[in-house]
Amino acid sequence: MGEKLVNLYLIYTRSNLILLSRREYESWQQIQEDIDDYMTSLGPWSAEETVEYLREEHPDLSPDAAEQMRSFLSKGESTVSLRFAHNGGWFGSQSFGAPN
Repeated sequence: MGEKLVNLYLIYTRSNLILLSRREYESWQQIQEDIDDYMTSLGPWSAEETVEYLREEHPDLSPDAAEQMRSFLSKGESTVSLRFAHNGGWFGSQSFGAPN
């Protein structure tokens, strides 16, 4: 319905964040150069594909994936950090390395 198509990337970081980005990337190597603590990335995906993945793999997002996506797409930011119901990030309650 007239919604502009965007290519979105999910970027997982070593600092326990999942970033949602609409920046144009040629490759994962370019993302790695852009994000200091890059671990891995997925995409490019449409908003619908991204929400579907997040709902399945990260049901503990709060607000939910669709709401965070709507908010992100309505603003001008190129990259945001997704928010979870708990403060543990995407690793959950597991401990990986030193605390921040």
